[in-house]
Amino acid sequence: MALDVSTTNAATRPALYPGYLALHATGELARRAEAAWELLRCCTVCPQNCPVNRIAGKTGACHSGTEIIVGSWNLHRREEPPLSGTGGAGTIFFGGCQARCSYCQNYWLSQMGNGIRVGPERLAEMMLYLQRKGAHNIDLVTPTHFVPQLLKALVIAADKGLHIPMVYNSAGYEHLHVLKLLDGVIDIYLPDAKYADNKEAMRTSKMHHYVEFNRAALKEMYRQVGGLQLDEHGIATRGLIVRHLVMPGGHAGTREVLTWIAENVGLDIGLSVMDQYFPAYKVVGDPELGRRLTWREYREALDVVESLPFEHLFLQEDLAMLDETSDI
Repeated sequence: MALDVSTTNAATRPALYPGYLALHATGELARRAEAAWELLRCCTVCPQNCPVNRIAGKTGACHSGTEIIVGSWNLHRREEPPLSGTGGAGTIFFGGCQARCSYCQNYWLSQMGNGIRVGPERLAEMMLYLQRKGAHNIDLVTPTHFVPQLLKALVIAADKGLHIPMVYNSAGYEHLHVLKLLDGVIDIYLPDAKYADNKEAMRTSKMHHYVEFNRAALKEMYRQVGGLQLDEHGIATRGLIVRHLVMPGGHAGTREVLTWIAENVGLDIGLSVMDQYFPAYKVVGDPELGRRLTWREYREALDVVESLPFEHLFLQEDLAMLDETSDI
């Protein structure tokens, strides 16, 4: 049974009351889902702007049509602590991706499209299952190319009692018109800020004009949800957490990326600086990217972080190294 919000005012709603329930109660969530679905007819769901009709079965950069590709759905205990908490994040990994990162560690899923094909009804069941398992949130990993399908699934899940926050865990390569459809739907944005240089983004990830799209997206996400908000147990309820992967040889432009965020987004966001790069997929043997990150390189990134007054920092050395449970 869905939570009845029509007779529940803001003062009496649960502390973790997510925005999508209010949109669902008025019918706005369903209207957003239909508007997003129309974008698939000549797909502009992501900045790749592939001129294909995904409803008719055509595919573009993400290699996906209308079916949702799911690689796994599980309780994930290795996200940032405010997301994993004690119960785990309810992580759903999607197949396909609008990016073509040559070093992708999950290339079997993102680039090869492995996984099961499901519709919105089955995806809604996965969300509800994770809620029953005690997940603090629904953590949508690489969701951008499936936004229309996700909105349809959320309508179904909300009607059946879903009531935990939604996390949008993406590469940060987004269209503003799609993000505006998610305004009030997403409680926690978890985007990457991958690069400071468009040439590097294009060379290694095949994302044109990444910097401009990424920076506009970060600003819009912050406008929607603001800085990171935690409950009395330290669990994230709302806000923006930005991830940055430090790359060998300075390929990510770490100093410029983090300085821009500090000066143009907000110091009250969560900032996660990661050291987990290792050569995978197409960069194995590459003279520049075919090696692991050194401690010195990560230490230099930490020096940058420590010079900027962010309120919520998550550094790789501090992340909990716990096992995750998986249901596939």
